[in-house]
Amino acid sequence: MISRIRPVFRSFAVLAVVAGLVTGCAKGDKGTTPTDSAAPSKDVGTGEAGGSGDGAAQIVKSANTAMRETTFHSSGTTTAFGGAKQEMWSDPEQGFRLEASGGGTSGEMYCKDGTTYTSAPLFADALKQRGQQITVPDALTDVFVTTESGQGCDVYYTISETAELAPEKDRKLDGKQTTAVRVSAGAAEDTYFIENGASHLLLLESSRDGRTSTTTYDSFGDKFPITLPPKEKTMSMSEFRSQVMSS
Repeated sequence: MISRIRPVFRSFAVLAVVAGLVTGCAKGDKGTTPTDSAAPSKDVGTGEAGGSGDGAAQIVKSANTAMRETTFHSSGTTTAFGGAKQEMWSDPEQGFRLEASGGGTSGEMYCKDGTTYTSAPLFADALKQRGQQITVPDALTDVFVTTESGQGCDVYYTISETAELAPEKDRKLDGKQTTAVRVSAGAAEDTYFIENGASHLLLLESSRDGRTSTTTYDSFGDKFPITLPPKEKTMSMSEFRSQVMSS
């Protein structure tokens, strides 16, 4: 068991597992790193996309800027866990919070200032989806495992700049015209529907190895509290690894 789980605790693998709770092939595909995707560009301008007349790169940069700079809420299904739903709240000042439930999965994840806090049961479920089995000791079921990404929390929802226009999918959502962009890698595909003008991401449709999910985004600019887990309920990855391996 120890030999099977040790590779999972390497920093890169941990980030990949945690990021998979929120998004899939939008990160790191075609040689792009999360830092590359999240980095602002000097040609972003006002952060507003003009619509399908703009190139995909400009539309994506504008959307990433808009989403980083405002609060928003999202909800829907997820390809990370079959039959599960997830809900997320994001605030550029407070960080973000995610809740996952259903399909035999439940738990929370938080992020602030580049530190991610994942509830131990949810982290274990994410590993299980990747073929790694660990047993969370009873004493750790209410603990949040901390990981350092070395990047901002927007790494979990930034759209890859490798996205390409998907004009056949452009449509109106609740009366708002959107431009569709697509990111694909192997058996995974994400289609993002970005509001023209405001550059808000309104809808994400994803597919992963036969699983599909739909996530809607709303409540832009609204205020909501995001409270990180108390320090006594957090544990570093090295501590978590030590206790899991010795159990």
